[in-house]
This record gives sequence, C-alpha cells and structure tokens, in this order.
Amino acid sequence: MTADLHLGQLIQFDANPFFEGPAAGRHTARAALLVEDGKITDIGAADQLRAAHPDAVVHDHGAKLLAPGFVDAHAHYPQTGMIASWGKRLIDWLNTYTFPEESRFHDPAYAAEIAGRYLDLLIAHGTTTVCSFCTIHPTSVEALFTAAEARNMRVFAGKTCMDRNAPDSLRDTAQSAHDDSKALLQAWHGRGRASYVITPRFSPTSTPEQLIALGQLWAEHPDCLMQTHLSEQTDEIQWVQSLFPQARDYLDTYEAHGLLGQNGLYGHAIHLTERERARLSEVGAALVHCPTSNTFIGSGLFDMDGLTRAGHTVGLATDTGGGSSFSMLRSMAAAYEIGQLRGRALHPAELLWLATEGSATALRDTGIGRLAVGADADFVALDLESTPAIAQRSQRADDIWEALFPTIMMGDDRAVAQTWVAGVPLKA
Repeated sequence: MTADLHLGQLIQFDANPFFEGPAAGRHTARAALLVEDGKITDIGAADQLRAAHPDAVVHDHGAKLLAPGFVDAHAHYPQTGMIASWGKRLIDWLNTYTFPEESRFHDPAYAAEIAGRYLDLLIAHGTTTVCSFCTIHPTSVEALFTAAEARNMRVFAGKTCMDRNAPDSLRDTAQSAHDDSKALLQAWHGRGRASYVITPRFSPTSTPEQLIALGQLWAEHPDCLMQTHLSEQTDEIQWVQSLFPQARDYLDTYEAHGLLGQNGLYGHAIHLTERERARLSEVGAALVHCPTSNTFIGSGLFDMDGLTRAGHTVGLATDTGGGSSFSMLRSMAAAYEIGQLRGRALHPAELLWLATEGSATALRDTGIGRLAVGADADFVALDLESTPAIAQRSQRADDIWEALFPTIMMGDDRAVAQTWVAGVPLKA
C-alpha cells in the first residue's frame, strides 16, 4: 500500500499538561506524519521524513496545524434532531424534547438516517471518535455502529436502559435491558473499531432490579466500559434521594448495584460530595465534563481544577443535544469559560489535551487522541486563520498556544480543513 506523508505544524503531548504544564505539549513548526494502512508509522521533521520516504505521496498542508482527531467522551446521538431546543431544567427538558424524539428510534430507517447525519456532522467538526448513548431500541445501536463501520470510525455506544419514570414507548424491563445489552455486546464489541458500552441512563430511570441486572452484565464483561450520568443538577440529586432513601449519596445508587468501577464513565459530576470524590478516585473511574450542556441547561460549574489536582481522570464532551454544539472546539471554549468562573483559566494546552488524549484516556484507548507512532491515523488539519476575526488575532501571536487559542474560542467547522479517519479523508 502507498504511504502518505502529511506536512504541517504539529503538536505532540509528552505528558499530561495538567500535571506538567504547557511544556508537556511539544510544537514542531514544520513536521511530517507518515501514514500507512490506517496507522501512523513515522513522525519527524518534514525534510528528514521526505528524504527517508521518497516514494510516499506528499500532502503539504502549509501552516495548518495537524492535531489528533477530537474525542467526544459523552453524547446522545438520538438527540441530533432536537439540539438547541429552548431551555428548561433537566427533567422538564427530557420530558418535553428528548423522550418524544428518542421514541422515534424504533424505526430502523429513521435511526439510520440520524446516525449517518450525526457522524457526518462530527467529521465536519473534526471529531473522529465518540462515546454515545443510544435509545432503548436495539435498532438505534445497530444503526450507529453500522454507520460508523461504513466510515471506519472508532465509536463506543450502548443501548440506553430505562424501566421507570419514562414514557411507555421508552421503557424496557430489567430482564430485557440485560438481554438486549448482552446480545448487542456479543454482536458488536470488538467488531472492527466498535466497542459496546453498558448504558443505564441514570438512576432515576432504572429500578434497583435493572441496575443489578446491568451490574451483573458488567461483572461478566469487565473489559467493557459502563456509562451513565451523575450529579448533574441539584433537583436531580434530590429526586435520586427520594427514590433511593437508603443510599448514602447519588454515587451509592450505582455502587450498591455493581456499577462503580475503573471502566466507568460518569457524565457531568458537578455536585459531588467528598465521599463521592474519594470513591471515584479510589476506583480510578473517569469523569466527563460537558460544559456547553452544563451552561445551556443551567446545571452548574464543573470543578476542573480541584478534580484534576486530586488526580481524577477527566474527559471532555459535547453532550449533544443537551450540549448546544457538535463542535469540540466549542466544548473547549466553554470549558475555558467555566474555568474562569471558578477562578482557574485553563491553558490552551490543557484544553487541547482534554479534547484529545484526555478523553481517550477516559475511554481507556491508547490508540486514539494522540499523534504517535503506532496510533490510529485519526487526525485533523486545523486552519488557524479560518475567519478574518481569527486570522487577525492569530497573526499577532508570539507562540503556538497564542496562535491556537483564537481558534479554540471562536472556531467552528470552518477551522477544520480536513478530517482523516484511519488515514482516509472524510470531510466533504
């Protein structure tokens, strides 16, 4: 197979910038990536790699920044069609917009239409991997994995399980949740670039019996991830307390039923108690920050500084469609704004790391979210002068971080010149 040599600016992370500072990100002004059979097989200075690989097809991207494809660690692809619905509190928003839309995914044709549209929107915005909730319908899971397989995308997903506090059209049972999830797991987990994720929506929509059944399934398949929601809004926490009066806190509703572990992904995690923080850290679970959703639905301000300083694994996400954008650039910008409101301005190196290697770490996948020899060739070319407003600011920059920051704060799909998935350009 012919090798492809991509030339441009390059940022590589040698460590986590939250621990090592901005110097953890290494910038090369004129670098090259060699891509063969969907993998990165060499990285170095442009002139050196051109000389070392004279038969490679050269793609010169000029001053564009080659960066890992973005990794969205928490999303709801079935909410694509109702994104940016006029805001209410979480529970009202679910009942008014989300549940009626998700009820449509019993139809395989509709599920396939939205799945394809959603993944194409991600590609347009530079996202190459997503971890998504589906609906209770197995057809919704099959549609997303099928669309991802057609694009060779790395996708994590699972059937969303709910057996109470939801419309009849969106309720399963403890047994069907277990059986459907198991069948989908056996069909898709490890098939190509697909990973199955065990997915109770959140404690209020699952009976203890359903949580136990899913906890047992996770115990049988501990290599799978498990995703859910945790402590998103204060009124949600009060609801959980009323439904689980014996629980010590929200996290305990998962822990008591076998749904707390290292491969757990806990979305939002805004209003955590000290016990919850300690237990999440003790087991090594991952938290996922959903900043545009947290501001759009009025949930609160995630404690990025406190949680990262305490050593928690944190990923970044759009939380489509509670989140108001498909763009991880917008998620980075919102994370910066929330950090400012909490008194800690995140550095551009930290923001880029969160959207790439940080989220990949949360998903326990070392093959994505980074530019390194042996990694999957999922990457983007970012135009750091994609609009006149961004260009005039970027041109004044003294270093790469100052040049990148305007794109983080003001960029959109126009900043993504191209998106490669396993070495293949997919952005139309």
